[in-house]
Amino acid sequence: MADFPPLKNDLIIRAARGEQTERAPVWIMRQAGRYLPEFRKVREDHEFFEICRTPALATEITLQPIRRFTGLVDASIIFCDILVVPQAMGMEVLMAPGPVFPDPLNTPADIAKLATHVDVQKELGYVFEAITMTRRGLQGEVPLIGFCGAPWTLFAYMVEGGGSKFFVKSKTWLFKYPEESKALIMRIADICVEYLIGQVKAGAQLLQVFDSWAGELSPDHFATFSLPSLKHIAAGVRAGLDAAQVPQVPLILFAKGANHALASLAADAGYDTLGLDWCIEPAEARKLVGDKVALQGNVDPNVLYGGREAIEREVKRTCASFTGGKPTKGWIANLGHGITPGVDPEDLRFFFECIHKYSATAN
Repeated sequence: MADFPPLKNDLIIRAARGEQTERAPVWIMRQAGRYLPEFRKVREDHEFFEICRTPALATEITLQPIRRFTGLVDASIIFCDILVVPQAMGMEVLMAPGPVFPDPLNTPADIAKLATHVDVQKELGYVFEAITMTRRGLQGEVPLIGFCGAPWTLFAYMVEGGGSKFFVKSKTWLFKYPEESKALIMRIADICVEYLIGQVKAGAQLLQVFDSWAGELSPDHFATFSLPSLKHIAAGVRAGLDAAQVPQVPLILFAKGANHALASLAADAGYDTLGLDWCIEPAEARKLVGDKVALQGNVDPNVLYGGREAIEREVKRTCASFTGGKPTKGWIANLGHGITPGVDPEDLRFFFECIHKYSATAN
């Protein structure tokens, strides 16, 4: 591993491991993105996946919110996209403006179109380069998060051909071709393991797995089709890091909409931190998971359109629910999903300031 500047702010790493912190560390999903005018400026001259594949551009985008909100945000997340894994498997993905797969997987026979072996270093080495470059660019100001999409979520994109309201095609696969579906999902999981290990070797200090479509599955289907792959990733990453004699990093799982599974995920999925969407009260989530894992979340992203009074009110309430009047422990403040493009960056700044203020009052 490369030598990097010493870390000046380890708040999120301590919180992700369940430790008590002087306040809640805070970052947001889609932190480097379309709500920032500086991001839109770069996009004027560069296609989305061009940015992902160009380490200097990905580094610049990743650093933009850190510069803008210096001293307020406690982590960076590498600018990339979960769909680079299907690309590495041989599928074409376009942004128009949302993700589109011109040639999706319609039946299990189409799996033959995928690469039989994925050389992760060759296909995704640009992400590793961007991580190393970004770690140096951060100069130790905050930790850098690496990530991947969860196998079920990636499978759904690959079969649906893009985003979906009803997930008819991907769910049809689960009902009609259950064994083929499980096999492909685990094949994706193996690539994710290697990809995440490579990110840590390149300099990522935490990892997050995004199961964005977890809530589209029934509890039984989540347990059958998604959960085994999530466990496989956690166990595989930890074993791979040990085998490479690379220090372990905290693992975060964000299974959006799968609040029914919080207790079982906390018990044995293998992650240090579970992300929450906004559809569960933090105090209720804490009762379900106990002290087995840290929690991350979970303010409704749309509050950022509600004005300063609403932002302060919701942050204050959320902080109270997470801390229960006790010192802040095992909580990473975040939104319950990614920030949306129309948010005023100055309202986000106020959100960060409120987290700092209200998460520290119980200590």
